[in-house]
Amino acid sequence: MRTALIGYGLGGAAFHAPFIAATPGLTLSAVVTRDESRRAEVLRRYPGTALLDTPDDVWRRAGEFDLAVVTTPNRYHASHARSALEHGLDVVVDKPFAGSAAEARALADLAGSLGRRLVPFHNRRWDGDFRTVRALLADRALGRVHRFESRFERWRPGVKESWKESGDPADLGSVVYDLGTHLVDQAVVLFGRPRTVYAEVRTLREHARAHDDAFLALTHDGGVVSHLWMSALAEDQGPRFRVLGDEAAYVKHGMDPQEELLKAGTAPGGPSWGVETPESFGTVSGEPVPTEPGAYQSFYEAVAAGGTPVAAQDAVTGLEVVEAAFESAATHRTISLAN
Repeated sequence: MRTALIGYGLGGAAFHAPFIAATPGLTLSAVVTRDESRRAEVLRRYPGTALLDTPDDVWRRAGEFDLAVVTTPNRYHASHARSALEHGLDVVVDKPFAGSAAEARALADLAGSLGRRLVPFHNRRWDGDFRTVRALLADRALGRVHRFESRFERWRPGVKESWKESGDPADLGSVVYDLGTHLVDQAVVLFGRPRTVYAEVRTLREHARAHDDAFLALTHDGGVVSHLWMSALAEDQGPRFRVLGDEAAYVKHGMDPQEELLKAGTAPGGPSWGVETPESFGTVSGEPVPTEPGAYQSFYEAVAAGGTPVAAQDAVTGLEVVEAAFESAATHRTISLAN
């Protein structure tokens, strides 16, 4: 599949391009970026890849591509995905999938009417620790789970000038869109669409304009509750996962190693890719449990095979939860989601 990567910031450079280039059945045919240093990096790392200035260049040359990967600033995700679909391309869309649940539904409907694949990029489903949680639940190793705790916490007290720190709602710069969409997606994968959403969403850092700290509580069918924390102002981080059952508990600290490897420019692949060292393992009732290897490559392997590894409807559900979270935080109420 001839692939046009639209955007080459951190997402494009670390989470998309290396896997597109390494996956049999995919070719990194073009990258859209105007930044001269990024263009030089593309030519160095991926010789022969065409460099394009704007997404419009992709639409004009749409016949040369099969797949568009949208990893532009958040405010453009939905519009660029729509243009790609209208020009006959399958599309992978980085998170957040769209700015609203209604916009996400419209995109999914368009893809269905055109017979094109539309795939949200929720790569955190292939974090090794999350894969471990899924395996433990499948084996009922914890008994009946009643609480799922999940955190993405960082210590970034300084505010940077970027669209991610913008106070303009159109930029979708809130920590709920950034880190929260991953956490919500993981909770939905494990326990299904929640019935209720309660949230606290705040802006804490001096001079910050975008939300930088949030807590979401989701209640799922069967009584499981998901407690999700995301923050840029956590000097001391809690456990990445804490999953409580009526027979045992799984507790895991630290982050999946794949992100840091990718940021350092390490090419994905090989038998040791995504493997954690024993000192990083989580525990079940105090006993170490080996972490499943992280496997971001599985996402693009499924795309190359003609699959849809993440359903567009899952992203719609996630954005419904996000909207309910903002409503809850604004009104100090628990919000019920419609069936």
